[in-house]
Amino acid sequence: MPTLDAPEERLRKFKYRGKDASVRRQQRMTVSLELRKAKKDEQALKRRNITNIFPDPTSEKPDRGIAVSLTLDEIVKGVNDSDPALCFQATQAARKMLSRERNPPLKLIIEAGLIPRLVEFLKSSLHPCLQFEAAWALTNIASGTSEQTRAVVEGGAIQPLIKLLSSPNVTVCEQAVWALGNIAGDGPEFRDIIISSNAIPHLLALVSSTLPITFLRNITWTLSNLCRNKNPYPCDKAVKQMLPVLSYLLQHQDSEIVSDTCWALSYLTDGSNERIGHVVDMGVLPRLVELLASSELNVLTPSLRTVGNIVTGTDHQTQMAIDAGMLSLLPQLLGHPKPSIQKEAAWALSNVAAGPCHHIQQLISYDMLPPLVALLKNGDFKVQKEAVWAVANFTTGATVDQLIQLVHSGVLEPLVKLLTVQDVKIVLIILDVISYILQVSEKLSEKENLCLLIEELGGIDKIEALQLHENRQIGQLALTIIEKHFGEEENDDIILPVQDQDSEFLKYFRK
Repeated sequence: MPTLDAPEERLRKFKYRGKDASVRRQQRMTVSLELRKAKKDEQALKRRNITNIFPDPTSEKPDRGIAVSLTLDEIVKGVNDSDPALCFQATQAARKMLSRERNPPLKLIIEAGLIPRLVEFLKSSLHPCLQFEAAWALTNIASGTSEQTRAVVEGGAIQPLIKLLSSPNVTVCEQAVWALGNIAGDGPEFRDIIISSNAIPHLLALVSSTLPITFLRNITWTLSNLCRNKNPYPCDKAVKQMLPVLSYLLQHQDSEIVSDTCWALSYLTDGSNERIGHVVDMGVLPRLVELLASSELNVLTPSLRTVGNIVTGTDHQTQMAIDAGMLSLLPQLLGHPKPSIQKEAAWALSNVAAGPCHHIQQLISYDMLPPLVALLKNGDFKVQKEAVWAVANFTTGATVDQLIQLVHSGVLEPLVKLLTVQDVKIVLIILDVISYILQVSEKLSEKENLCLLIEELGGIDKIEALQLHENRQIGQLALTIIEKHFGEEENDDIILPVQDQDSEFLKYFRK
């Protein structure tokens, strides 16, 4: 086919032939960056403690006869008093304000200058009730905007909170974990401050089989936030510290703990092959694949994303995921009732298809083509886009026999229909796929049959119409396909080669 003046980006993202499979996968991973970004509604970056889920920090309860409904001025005055009882009363009143379900006055509390005193109260080891209320108040302030979280950090809260991880009082310790989770969830800057302050060993030391389930959930969620973000990624030392405990938590039976552990692993595998290797070497793949059968969406989504990330790695890493059984579960995930799962599954499939031909053969062996074609026909458009990428990757890495099986699966009909969509990139990819299949059919002396099929599907009319597309590359590629494969023969006396009656192409085209 004549060289097209295609944009460099399209060539980089689609023209994989001749490139190492792992390079193709990494390019495919970059294209799907938006897909794999964890949305806030999938896993909370920050959480406010609205109601007290913990028991009283000490058996010695504060005087409940004291009124705690104070004005902001009274809170400021009380927090700055030297009497611990008044400090507690004012801090508790501030915490209650900050725990309001709607419109908590985070900004007003910060502007009133309460953060330095709240931080001081974290150090009041003789008054665990006060420590608890101060930690709770700071947790909720840190759940706000980045600016509000920064006020907590710049107020000096991180080191005292880390020290509270060694508190003999479980409820004080748990609230400190929660506060640190909110700070870490703000972004890589604060995450790295927490890591460099040596918080991870203290957090990991808390994990035990006897820990209350709510506490273990908070620790797991905080660890996941310490794994989150990749500009930059968490340092290798921190990752290697956390991975053994994450591997342990992955075996837990509580769905919230398993979900947050999977999210943590998804962040850690969202990167280089070396980072993927750190996770895979922990032996977590069999459990991750087992979780792909989960009926709970909060577990299925991050486990599928993690496995999808792993198959963006080397051929060996991809084969490990295949050996762990991922392909046996992928067809049912492609047919999942939730489009978000279909999309993730199609993305994972596309990364396996970006590998060598023996990986493509395994996709065929696990009967992956029928559900893939079904998604092309009936999926949401975002799902169809992922399915198109899967077909493109399959096409560029397949042997001739595998390509014949792809055509035999009925893939051309939905591809032709998708030529009318408004997405320029997808139309270009489909035209590339059709062009390549036509080239192969020509080498097999089957082009006439394939052209007839494309015509029956309305493909010629659609490709001809694309010659006038406003996008120059689409117009040029459509023109090239029409001229090269559907133009009038210059020599009417050309004798077509005799077709082999056993040809797979013929068998398919004559159905």
